[in-house]
Amino acid sequence: MKKNKLSPAARREQNWAYLMVAPTIIGLIVLNLWPFVQTIYSSFCEHLGFGHYKFIGLDNYIEMFQTPEFWKATWNTILFCILTVPVGLFLSLLVAMLLNAKIKFKGGFRTIYFLPMVCAPAAVTMVWRWIFNGKYGILNKVLGTEIGWITDSNFVMVSCAVVAIWSAIGYDAILLLAGLQNIPRTLYEANSIDGAGPVKQFFTITLPMVSPTLFVVMIMRLMSSVKVYDLIYMMVEETNPAVTSVQSLMYLFYRESFVAGSRGMGSAIVIWTVLLIGLVTVIQFYGQKKWVNYDV
Repeated sequence: MKKNKLSPAARREQNWAYLMVAPTIIGLIVLNLWPFVQTIYSSFCEHLGFGHYKFIGLDNYIEMFQTPEFWKATWNTILFCILTVPVGLFLSLLVAMLLNAKIKFKGGFRTIYFLPMVCAPAAVTMVWRWIFNGKYGILNKVLGTEIGWITDSNFVMVSCAVVAIWSAIGYDAILLLAGLQNIPRTLYEANSIDGAGPVKQFFTITLPMVSPTLFVVMIMRLMSSVKVYDLIYMMVEETNPAVTSVQSLMYLFYRESFVAGSRGMGSAIVIWTVLLIGLVTVIQFYGQKKWVNYDV
């Protein structure tokens, strides 16, 4: 069977299309795919300095799995996800529903909630460090306590989780707000005629209709939580005795690669993190069949 040949005009359009997407494809290969391939290779090597590596097989992975600090960092990462994702999604959906209601100065409130996303992370963490300061912090002044929120191993994880939720709630709320605004008002009107109240409408209309957007936000937030580094790095100093109680996988990668100089071990930690993200993503896509509704 002969293939239909493209006309000269169609071939020119096809060539222009390839030309338009070429910068993105080249950037993806050079900046993402190739470095990832190098990371996989270096995870099986010992870094000798100045870009030289010695292949040592699975030694980095064996050493990594035998290190208690690695398992502690893995548990810290999982715990951070547990603390931030469910609470963050709930608060983001609540804020989105409030912003979607008929209230005055709606645009101003949206701007206020979105502000943390446009502020420099360093400035945000500096403010929160002052709030959580054990001696001079406003939180202890209000509560009348002297708790070391970022120096006590019992509270440092919760403190970092609070900052993470506060920083992301505005962005997630804006995305969920877009999903809420796509729900036809006629569904609520018909449901009201049938005698359904606000609570029933939320579970029968709002939640099912906004579930695709909620699913996307959940994936983004989980990936962000697994890869958390900068927040912990800026909130908790390396000399802080509580750093081991909040050290994430990416923080451990930084310490192994750039402090200890063990690039091979750092690469192995990155590959483990990628596998962890992949596992979580697969579980999410499998579970979304049971609660995500794509019917309009």
